[in-house]
Amino acid sequence: MSTKHHLPRVMGNRGKSATEIERENFEKNQAVAINKAINNQETPVKEKHVRITILGTFTDGGAGMFWHAATRLPVQGNPIVCWKFLHVLHKILREGHPHTIVDSYKYCSHLNDLGKLWGHLKEGYGKLIENYCRLLIQKLRFHKKNMEIPGNLLMSDEQFAKICGSDVNNYDATYSFEIAVDMLDYMDEILTLQQSVFSSLDMSRSNSMTNAGQCRLAPLILCIQDSCQLYDYIVKSLFRLHSSLPPDTLSGHRDRFVSAYKKLKQFYVSSSNLQYFKNLVQVPYLPDEPPNFLIASDFNKHVKPVAVVPEPENEPDTDSVGDLIDTSDDKLDASFGNGFGPPEIDERDMLIESLQREIQFLKSEIERIKFEDQRIISAQREEISKLEKILSELRLSADKALKENESTKRRLEEATANAGAVAKLAEAEKHAKANEEKFKKMKEIYNKLREEHVALIRKNADTAKKLEAEKRLVQEREQSIQETKSQMDRLENERKVIQESLQQSADQVTSQLAEATAQNTELLNTKEHLENQVKMLEDTKANLMSQLQTSEEESESLQSRLEALEQDKHQSEEALQLEIKNAKDQLASLKDEMTTLEIKRKNEIDSLKSQLEDALSEKAASEAQMKKEIEELQTRLTQLDSDKLATEKQMREDLSQLHSSLIASAVKEGRQFIDDAMQQVENPTHIPVKCTAEFLLMRAEPVLSALANLNTAQNVYCQNQTELESLLKTITSFSHHMGDCVIHGIATSHSAQLEAGEELVAACQTAGESGLEVLNFLEKGGSIQSAVEKSTQKVRQLIRLAEDLVPKMVDVKEKEIGDLLENEMHSTSSAIEQAAKKIEEMLHQTRKDMSGVELTVNESILDSCTGLMQAIKVLLVKSQDLQKEIVLQGRGTASVKEFYKKNHRWTEGLLSAAKAVGMGATSLLEAADKVVKGEGKFEELIVCSNEIAASTAQLVVASKVKADRKSKKLSELSEASKGVTSCTGKVVGSAREAAQIIEEQNLMDFTKLSLMQAKKEEMQSQVRVLELEKELEMERYKLGQVRKRHYQLAGENGGWETEKS
Repeated sequence: MSTKHHLPRVMGNRGKSATEIERENFEKNQAVAINKAINNQETPVKEKHVRITILGTFTDGGAGMFWHAATRLPVQGNPIVCWKFLHVLHKILREGHPHTIVDSYKYCSHLNDLGKLWGHLKEGYGKLIENYCRLLIQKLRFHKKNMEIPGNLLMSDEQFAKICGSDVNNYDATYSFEIAVDMLDYMDEILTLQQSVFSSLDMSRSNSMTNAGQCRLAPLILCIQDSCQLYDYIVKSLFRLHSSLPPDTLSGHRDRFVSAYKKLKQFYVSSSNLQYFKNLVQVPYLPDEPPNFLIASDFNKHVKPVAVVPEPENEPDTDSVGDLIDTSDDKLDASFGNGFGPPEIDERDMLIESLQREIQFLKSEIERIKFEDQRIISAQREEISKLEKILSELRLSADKALKENESTKRRLEEATANAGAVAKLAEAEKHAKANEEKFKKMKEIYNKLREEHVALIRKNADTAKKLEAEKRLVQEREQSIQETKSQMDRLENERKVIQESLQQSADQVTSQLAEATAQNTELLNTKEHLENQVKMLEDTKANLMSQLQTSEEESESLQSRLEALEQDKHQSEEALQLEIKNAKDQLASLKDEMTTLEIKRKNEIDSLKSQLEDALSEKAASEAQMKKEIEELQTRLTQLDSDKLATEKQMREDLSQLHSSLIASAVKEGRQFIDDAMQQVENPTHIPVKCTAEFLLMRAEPVLSALANLNTAQNVYCQNQTELESLLKTITSFSHHMGDCVIHGIATSHSAQLEAGEELVAACQTAGESGLEVLNFLEKGGSIQSAVEKSTQKVRQLIRLAEDLVPKMVDVKEKEIGDLLENEMHSTSSAIEQAAKKIEEMLHQTRKDMSGVELTVNESILDSCTGLMQAIKVLLVKSQDLQKEIVLQGRGTASVKEFYKKNHRWTEGLLSAAKAVGMGATSLLEAADKVVKGEGKFEELIVCSNEIAASTAQLVVASKVKADRKSKKLSELSEASKGVTSCTGKVVGSAREAAQIIEEQNLMDFTKLSLMQAKKEEMQSQVRVLELEKELEMERYKLGQVRKRHYQLAGENGGWETEKS
């Protein structure tokens, strides 16, 4: 590196010790690595920065440094930063120093608050962060509760069996039950997180190959690793539980496992299909069916799933930890006190820094191995303390045995001078047996001690193997081995002392037994009356002697075993010394290799320097070439910008023209519709079309709302031209409503008085022209406010004229209007019934008086008329039922007559329709009578039936106005109306069929006509046709005048009068 680059660092470190500088650099490198790993870019966390952070936990001995830097990150303001923070924390908990779990447990509340905060965000990373926080909290609680389980969950089967209990019949079932529940909870949180991650991705696209998708998927690799270990431990623990507990007790465990098994299998399948995971992790596969815990042999089929994660390759660390500071970030510059610009990148410096990182990694590995060795040594010390405790217990037992032997001796002495020596001798025999049992127990304890001693020697051998290739720890291990040897020697000496004391106790017992035998012999010689008892004592003596001989043989066997054990111990010590020697030799070879490697690296640095100089020269040339290319690209970019502006201008003009053409098309269509409606004034075929003023009012009112909507839509379109569709719909709606109003106004004028009709036609024409004017203004693109207001005034004038044509009620009493309606409906029903009876009489009479074709014709007509009368009768009944329902629902607290008076216009419609139905029935009866008698025409019958159909339709419409759309009686009335329409069609069909039959009979036979006669008939027919056309025209005019008069007279005869304007 250059002197300029090192100058500020040297000046800043002046006055500090090497340890302080090293610690300061370590904290700085850790902070930079954490900030590089946890940034706001939606990309996966870089593995090299995470590795540096993990190594830092071994150097620091925990996660204190990590949390010190992590608490200053914006995890509460940026979801991506929070997501990456949780990912890095998960990696550290798995692969970092064992104390990281203890240091991180106190931050569970912080993780819980983060989860709740981001859980309110329903989209993006919100739910993912909430589930990830819950997973990490569960992991910390799990390891806090089970301190023996490491963070990466990697254990041997022996370690896991030791945690759950080595003996199936004696292990702690309660603890195994609880740890199985904890592992299932841990697995559920993993599955919840992976499900939320996959749910947030669109699996129909290649999300795993995008930076955003990889950012979300990266933590799932850790979840796969954890889930493999958890699955294996859960299966093993459940099989052990099923071997000692009833199946019903574990039904909940089995159900939870089956549910987790299905989700975990789908998780592995989904992960294995992702291209992103192909080179990062080898996803395992689960068997097709979960294991059956009720069958113990299924455990042999269990295969542990293994997720293989390849070791990451050493990437060329172009932004190494020492130079990770981005000089464009003022905050980092300020925090580390680096006021100078960034150094020039030197490949030699990069190589040196790479070696420094390797050294740092080796240091951390040494620290980790040292920590592991300390743990093993502490375990050995615990074993030694246990053995010392056992030895102390053995000493106490030996002392107690000596005391009991002395007590037995004293009792034997007392037995020689006592006449009750026989009883005391028996008691001494019992004590001898007790001593023998204690001796056997001591023998068992010794065997156990020997086995533990052998196991301790084996553990020492394993410890020696693990301490290979560690230069700094060789002396420590030798010291620990020497200490262990001294402790073993001390234990051996104590064992010899115990053996000697036991031998002495046996000798004392032997001598005491001999003395007792002698004393017993003297007692036999001196006391004849105790001969039987002495014989028993001699037998006891023989037994004790045989037992003593057996004890001596066992002692000799133990001695031989101790000698063999001592020989094994010497062999183990020699093997250990040999392994230590080999380790020293390997360390020396490693030093030689390191020296060779340094020389090689020095040569490589020299070659790299020369390559760097060549690269700098090539860089200067490439920079000049790139500068030239940049100038050319800048020129092309300027040209593209101008082309883009021209294209956008042309597109805006085309879009404007397209909008104008669409608006013009809509206006043209609307103008044609309104023009067509206005031209119906001059159409003679439109004269028979009639309309009531009430219906005209119904068709005119929507025009006003259409005008207001059109004005609003035009204003909205002027502000936002994307609302073109709404404007076109409004134009079409306005045109149809205006044309509909005009054409119905013209139809209404046909039934009004002459002056009123002409005035109404003029108003229709004016309204239509105002509507056309609105469309014209709209087509020109200007404001239509004034045109809309003018058109609104014209339409309102049309509405006022229509209201003048509506008949007004005479001031009648409240009780008359209800009675009038009921009387009219009753009279109509009576007229229908009378007409039906009259037609039946006519049909009966016709069948008596007529025959042949005439009977067939009249019978068909009268049958159809009878069916029509029956249908009308049903219609009237349904109409009256619906009217009663309407009055009952709408009158409230008012009376029926008050309801009719309040809704006078609806009542007028009902009265008019009822009168029309009664008159139509009477007309139909008269026309049928004339036709049967041969005095009438079939056309009269057709007209009368059509009039009845129109009258019944008016009655149905008048009833529907105030009816509920969901009313059952309304649907019944509609069905009855359809029946009247069907019967009317039958009457018309019968009349036309009868007319055709009669016409065919009266048709002249033209086959016998000559040429002159045929010509004459043709001319007469032409004259007749012209006369009929003239008469038809006159009749149509007459029909119009008669209908006008009829409309006026209908009101006057019913008690109504027109309001004079």
